[in-house]
Amino acid sequence: MKVIFAGTPEFAAVALQALHEAGFEIPLVLTQPDRPAGRGLQLQPSAVKQYALKHGLPVAQPLSLRMDAKDPQRAAEAREAHERLLATDYDVMVVAAYGLILPRSTLDIKPCINIHGSVLPRWRGAAPIHRAIEAGDAETGVTIMQMEEGLDTGPMLLIERTPIGPQDTTAILHDRLAAMGARMCVKVLHKMEQGVFEAVPQPENGVTYAAKIAKEEAVLDFTQSAREISRKIRAFNPFPGAHADVNGTIVKLWGAEVLDGASSADPGQVLAADAHHGIVVACGGGSLRLTELQKPGGKRLPASEFIKGFPLDGQRFK
Repeated sequence: MKVIFAGTPEFAAVALQALHEAGFEIPLVLTQPDRPAGRGLQLQPSAVKQYALKHGLPVAQPLSLRMDAKDPQRAAEAREAHERLLATDYDVMVVAAYGLILPRSTLDIKPCINIHGSVLPRWRGAAPIHRAIEAGDAETGVTIMQMEEGLDTGPMLLIERTPIGPQDTTAILHDRLAAMGARMCVKVLHKMEQGVFEAVPQPENGVTYAAKIAKEEAVLDFTQSAREISRKIRAFNPFPGAHADVNGTIVKLWGAEVLDGASSADPGQVLAADAHHGIVVACGGGSLRLTELQKPGGKRLPASEFIKGFPLDGQRFK
């Protein structure tokens, strides 16, 4: 089976590697254009492009696939990409976190399947892993689905689930779901080769949407409950990094534990900051023990190390 692969970040690169190592012929890889990154803002290739180039796979990086794009350059690149797809001998396109919308003109060429990091129809959209943790979901998973013009609305080919642990961050869950999705995609393609797979329509009930993460969301509100804040800290690790103001300094919070019992202190007030108790902060409901923090320009540190260079006695997180 010949597979065109479309994807951009590490989540997608894991799937590309699995398909390549499983022996599928990959005549073309689509990925987003190189982006500025790092302190020098040098153009950096995506994780998918890096893997493709390393293994000699042809790569295309159109700005858009929509031939009706208003921007002339985007429209021209989309037409060029469309012609290349028509000229490429392939059986199916696999899409994973590509970041570009596939228009009807692309979907109509050959079947397209998508690796999506949630149990659909819950958390359709851009940030399913973050939103599942933030909402306090007990489990999540991966859905392999056939693509159509709607946002993650297509019929499902395979679903697998995994529990969300009390200390799972987006980084941890991302890696678990990436490996799961890669394995599942290989399984689905083998079934497609054999002609024995079945697509099941998504349920009409239980639809939720995982909106793209905005940096402003990472500002913590300590009037919320300890459990809500803990979930946000885990959901926004590694991006964009939950943070709060301490006496004019923005401190990022990377890990926390929910403590039982109520507190009469004002939300955000530091209740303890020592080697014995750790860093304990009052919340709108309950309190949190902060376990990993970072000051501007510094490294992520365990609480015991952080307070050596950043005393928190009597301080308040705002």
